[in-house]
Amino acid sequence: MARKPTAMQAGVKVEHVFKDFRLPQQKITTMKRAALEFLRTRSQHIEMQHALQDITFEVKAGEFFGIVGRNGSGKSTLLKILAGIYQPNHGRVAVQGRLVPFIELGVGFNGELTGRENVYLNAALLGFSVSEVDKMYDGIVEFAELEAFMDQKLKNYSSGMQVRLAFSLATRAQADVLLVDEVLAVGDADFQRKCYEYFKSLKKAGTTVIFVTHDMNAVREYCDRAILIDDSRIAAEGTAEDIATAYTQLFTTSSVDKEQNSEHPSGRWGDGSITYKRVDLTFKDDGIHLSAQAEVNQDVDGPIVGFSIHASDGAAVFGSNTQLRKHKSVTLKAGQRVLLEWIFPNILADGAFTATVTAHDVSGSPVYDWYPDALEFRVYRDEKTPYNVNPAMQVNVEVQ
Repeated sequence: MARKPTAMQAGVKVEHVFKDFRLPQQKITTMKRAALEFLRTRSQHIEMQHALQDITFEVKAGEFFGIVGRNGSGKSTLLKILAGIYQPNHGRVAVQGRLVPFIELGVGFNGELTGRENVYLNAALLGFSVSEVDKMYDGIVEFAELEAFMDQKLKNYSSGMQVRLAFSLATRAQADVLLVDEVLAVGDADFQRKCYEYFKSLKKAGTTVIFVTHDMNAVREYCDRAILIDDSRIAAEGTAEDIATAYTQLFTTSSVDKEQNSEHPSGRWGDGSITYKRVDLTFKDDGIHLSAQAEVNQDVDGPIVGFSIHASDGAAVFGSNTQLRKHKSVTLKAGQRVLLEWIFPNILADGAFTATVTAHDVSGSPVYDWYPDALEFRVYRDEKTPYNVNPAMQVNVEVQ
């Protein structure tokens, strides 16, 4: 029986792991073609995909450790290497204790068998005897909330029902290290809440958990530390809060750097007395920072500069300008550069948005530069709403 690792030992240790995949570019459909290609230099038709490059980190026993990254960054490949499904091309992985992967739950299920039969079959694969399954069967079914369906064939289950049964069964596995890969993507809110309560119990019990997810709220709540993988490498390692923030910034930082030329973007117009050269948007702790750099090509007296935010359907969400904010007007001389910044609370809902920047005379005409859709950006939130804004609010309900 594997010795339970102590808190000072590494539950999982990953050292300089590399993983490459060979992707053939030539499609071979006949034996003759295969023979001809074998005689040629095959490397001409092989592309190397570097899925992981020099991955090194350590998870202490009892830690709740997060792995986050964008789709295609390499995090799922890493999880499969930890689970022993893939072997690295270089490097090594050491695991103290028994490891159980919560990856692709329900892979061993048989659709022609009933839910009850699948429980006994898969429990046997986990190493449980029939008598042990008899004792924990009711608990498995109760956790999955499938009491009325256990004698139906699994092929009649919805995907959510199958995941619930698989997750419930997997929780009975006796493990020192659990690998969890976004298994809660299917299931209603009540079941997800139940699963997270199970994670809390694991944390209290000191079980080592490696958790791959896109849910930054879950990272903040459960993880002690985390790593961010981007473009097949570890981009950052640190506290849950630091990594959740770094992950969010991958999506919420937009930048456009346009040199003025004769081919203005569609809809952009103005006499060119002021020209926007660069527009940036970043999300920070104090709100959204929309900044712009502009060049002054002709003397202008007291220009009004502003911005507006639009939803993906073109609807205006909000905006402002220096006149509305009663900002002191200035006279600009040809050859000067102007740096502008607007800071406002992030009340935007989950979705895609664009920013428009403008510069015009105090009377509204002439227009110096009207730059619609100067940049596009995306806001990610766990809370979904059909509206374009989602400000913080308090709800009180009183029943009398």
